[in-house]
Order: sequence, then structure tokens, then C-alpha cells
Amino acid sequence: MKPDGTGAPGRGARSEAPRGPLVGIRVLDLTRALAGPYCTMMLADMGAEVIKVETPGKGDDTRGWGPPFEGGEASYYLSCNRNKKSITLNLKSARGREILLELARRSDVMVENSRPGAMEALGLGYSDVCKIAPGIVYCTITGFGASGPDRDRPGYDLIAQGMGGFMGFTGEKGGGPLKVGVAVGDINAGMFSAFGILAALFHRARTGQGQRVDTSLLEGQVAQLTYQAGRYFATGESPTPLGNDHPTIVPYASYRARDGAINIAVGSEALWKAFCHALGRGDLQADPRFATNRDRVAHREELTRLLEEMFAGMDVAAIRGALDKAGVPNGPILPLAQVLTHPQVLARDMVVELEHQKAGAIRVTGLPVKLSETPGGIHSAPPLLGEHTQQVLRELLELDSDRLAELSREGVV
Repeated sequence: MKPDGTGAPGRGARSEAPRGPLVGIRVLDLTRALAGPYCTMMLADMGAEVIKVETPGKGDDTRGWGPPFEGGEASYYLSCNRNKKSITLNLKSARGREILLELARRSDVMVENSRPGAMEALGLGYSDVCKIAPGIVYCTITGFGASGPDRDRPGYDLIAQGMGGFMGFTGEKGGGPLKVGVAVGDINAGMFSAFGILAALFHRARTGQGQRVDTSLLEGQVAQLTYQAGRYFATGESPTPLGNDHPTIVPYASYRARDGAINIAVGSEALWKAFCHALGRGDLQADPRFATNRDRVAHREELTRLLEEMFAGMDVAAIRGALDKAGVPNGPILPLAQVLTHPQVLARDMVVELEHQKAGAIRVTGLPVKLSETPGGIHSAPPLLGEHTQQVLRELLELDSDRLAELSREGVV
């Protein structure tokens, strides 16, 4: 294993004891799809014991989201459920709900992303759970949040990207609305949820008080608008798609060279000077239309045309060589196959190989945050449906084999 606890690509990360700053924290994960599972995966990567509670015979919806499948397991599910234990529990049965509450009594965190009101209807909402586990941190992830006129609406990533503004300014200039190529609404809601859970655990460590964490896909999208929202607040105008151009920095875009495309980011006046010098274009630096970034934004089309004419006669390697020498940020536009085999990506352990019971050797993305003193790690493959049911109920609730067999016959687990 690497010093940070991850497995090197090709060598495989073996199942081992969790490590990281959250060792000793137990999380009940009642989530499915992506936002919730991504949140709990982040906690598991940092050492938390995450018990994924799934419906008997079915499990997380993403178990069926394929092809592709690896050994019968959907690659979508495998991508966001490592480091977890899986138990099956029928929450529509009274005994199943009793077992969940007993597990909650022994846990620190509970995360759910059901439709609004679904957990309350089962008697498993925050007000129900905190009666028997007053110190619990109970996280709810929904499409639109726990209040407001749209609170009861179901939400998926596509809906959030549209209602959160992202699709209004993503895409080619003059083109129609376009979503981002990964589920950023889900993923960022998951990250904001993990952030909220950690803040609540920090508060509990100081006061002993648990609390509810409430976030949504829509709020995560709005929070990320940052400078695009700032443009609207300053001008009253909604941003429109600009392709790969930056709305307030020029040149900061993708350009077509003779043999491919390149991204170039000239984010300061010093870089503009270095850019012009590196490419032998002192005329551009001296042109009053391009003297400052304010001027370059005002004359974006003229400058873009001149740069496109220049780059059309150059190879990507020549452009990159000149800009690298001058310290001007630039980079290739890589297909995913090259990203996931890139030396820098591999050097940072961002691809990890795991051994899965059914799928064999699988690869997952690594931990993007490295801690010097309490590193987390990827210690186990995504679990099979119900793989840990008997282990968890034996260890935490002290149920014997006869009782476990009875629960199975009754369809509780």
C-alpha cells in the first residue's frame, strides 16, 4: 500500500482496517443513486464505518444502471460505493424499522435522500430518530430543500442543473441549453452534505448536541454560481453560453491548432506580457485594444480572430513548448482514456485497483485530499447486496443465528 493508504494502480488495494480521521464514527447510509452515496463514500474514505442500508432483493437503484456491468455489477454503482458495508432491511416492516432505530442508537450519523416526507411517514424522520439517539447527526439530501414552495418536488441532477442556472450559460455561443457532462448537481450536493456533517460532528464534539443537516441539489447549484451570479448582480443580465471562453478573462479559452486543440489561460497582465513574448507577438501587447484585461474583454472577438489565425499554423507541441517555457498556463484536451493513464494522475494515486468478489479486479478513482497525519484510504471494494447483514446485526445488535434466520424467513432482511 502507499503511505497514504491507497493501492497503487495494477497492484491492487486489499481489504484492510479503515484508517483516517473519522475512524470510530459510524454512519447509517440510507441513500441511493449518487448525491447521498457520494457523501457517504467521502466519509468512508476518511475512515468512518459506513453501513449501507438497502432494500432486500433490490438494493440501490444504481445496481441496475447499466450496461456496462463488471461481473454482473453495474459500473455506476461500483464508482461511488467503496469502503462500505451493505445490509438489507425492509423498512416497510415494523421489525425492520425497529432494527434501524436500534442501529441509529449505536451510530453517530444517519444520511438519507428519500423523497420529502418519506422517512417521516415511516416514523424514521429526524424528530423520530433523535428521540432515541439525541446526539445523532441526521443529514437529509433532497432536490429542493426542506422548506419553500418546491420542497415536495422530486429532483434529479438534470433538473437541478436546469433550475440552478448551469444549463443557461453552458454550451456553445448561440447554442441551446447544455448540461455538464458529469452529474455536478448530485456530486456537489454530496460534497456539501459531507461538509455539513463534519461541521455538525465538530459541534457535537464540543457540546454533545446532535442536529439535522439539510441541503439540496438546487442549493448546491446556486452556491456554485459564484462569479456568474456576481455578473448578474452587477449588470442585471443573465449570462449566456460562451463555449469554452471565460466571461471576464481574455484570452482564457480553447484554441484550435494545426493538429489539435489546446487550452490557454492568461489570468493576469504579467501572463499576458509573457504570452505575447513567448509567441513573438509584441504587436498584440502594444495594441491599445488589448492593453489590459478590461480592453481585451471589450475586444474579445478581434483578439480571438487574431489568435485563431496564428494558432492555425502551429502544432500543439510547439505552442505548449513556448508557453511552458514562459510559465503561461496551458494544457491539452484529453480523452478520458488518457486522463486515467496520465503520469500525474497516477503519481497522485488517483486511480486505484481493488479486488471485487464478483467483478474481479476493478478500478476506481482515488482520494483527492491527502492528509499528512491522518490519511484516509481505499480499503475495500463496493459491497455485494446484503454482504454484511449478518455480521452487522450480530456485532451491533447481538442477534444470534436463529434470530437472523427468522428475520430472513419473515422478509425483514
